[in-house]
Amino acid sequence: MKKLIIANWKCNPASLKEAQNMLVGLKAGLKNNKAELVVCPPFVYLTEANKILKGIGGVVKIGAQNCFWETAGAYTGEISPLMLKDLGVKYVILGHSERVTTIGETNEMTAKKVKAVLNTGLTPIVCIGETLQEREQAEAFGVIEKELKESTKGIHKKEIEKIIFAYEPLWAISTNQGLICSSDDALTMALYLKKLIGEIYGRKTGQAIKILYGGNINKKNAKNYLENEAISGLLVGGASLNIKEFLSIVKSV
Repeated sequence: MKKLIIANWKCNPASLKEAQNMLVGLKAGLKNNKAELVVCPPFVYLTEANKILKGIGGVVKIGAQNCFWETAGAYTGEISPLMLKDLGVKYVILGHSERVTTIGETNEMTAKKVKAVLNTGLTPIVCIGETLQEREQAEAFGVIEKELKESTKGIHKKEIEKIIFAYEPLWAISTNQGLICSSDDALTMALYLKKLIGEIYGRKTGQAIKILYGGNINKKNAKNYLENEAISGLLVGGASLNIKEFLSIVKSV
């Protein structure tokens, strides 16, 4: 099974021209690629991303960084999964820690979005992770279990198999404190998530579910995480904005 590498551009870049240059650079650098790739630019660049990357034989899929839980209606400022599907989007990141800590989104909101994305035929990428305080107080496993169960509430077995989970320790995301989540710690959490899913939906489902790692990934450490079979790929943040570095990460597969 191919490793899945996802580029989360977050609120970058500042102009369409910069986005076009990044997309063209990515397209030009993909030779003998052995990974499954997804690029998640801001909403305003989705059409351009699909246009530029569409011409390379489906090597790169387009993803969105968020969506709303309704398909249409009087919801000013929101983007529905149906709109995203119409633009050629295949994946949607949900429950990212930055939306939880900055915007105040809850696990319950994530669960509604997960259901809407699945009903639209798109693939949700559900982010789960603990804070530094929760880890230091030995609460990490309890937090992970709570997030998993609340963000997938009401999801049936056939649906859970379509969800991709990303373990993103909040204390290791774009940190300036030099805190790194080791590949062993990432593997431990990936296996724990598989165990939890197995207990709820059956052992076979738990083993088959895709778990990504996302947290301060760069070209120097990417291979360490990818060597673990339980980790199906990476959710890359800041490093995905440097196309040369992102291509190095992809080539480490």
